[in-house]
Amino acid sequence: MSIETTPESDEMAAAARATELAGDLGTAIADLPAYREFAEAKQAVEDSEEAQEKIQVFEQKREEFMLARQTGNASNEDLRELQEAQEELHDIPVMSEYLRAQSDLELQLQELNEMISAPLSVDFGEKAGGCCQD
Repeated sequence: MSIETTPESDEMAAAARATELAGDLGTAIADLPAYREFAEAKQAVEDSEEAQEKIQVFEQKREEFMLARQTGNASNEDLRELQEAQEELHDIPVMSEYLRAQSDLELQLQELNEMISAPLSVDFGEKAGGCCQD
């Protein structure tokens, strides 16, 4: 007794295998030390009142600067104030640790993206990221 396959069943099996592998990849990424460090650093930033206050100040200054720039009223002083707010935010130890952990994770994810993209004719990470990349 032989089992016959059809092109449709082969396609379904390939799709199911790709889905299974994608789930396994997600689980493996979540187990990476770089991901765990990133998640811990992110939580530390979220738990830090100082960081949250500096984030709010920075976001407000950024919004004000962007609005001023759109209306043609942005000055060098506005830009300097925005940069100072960003520096103050980045100088907080939990934020600098978060930014380091984020960079480390992004490097590792870029390496994985290159491995996934190698047999494809497209950049997997770029295409998976959506249509509206900056």
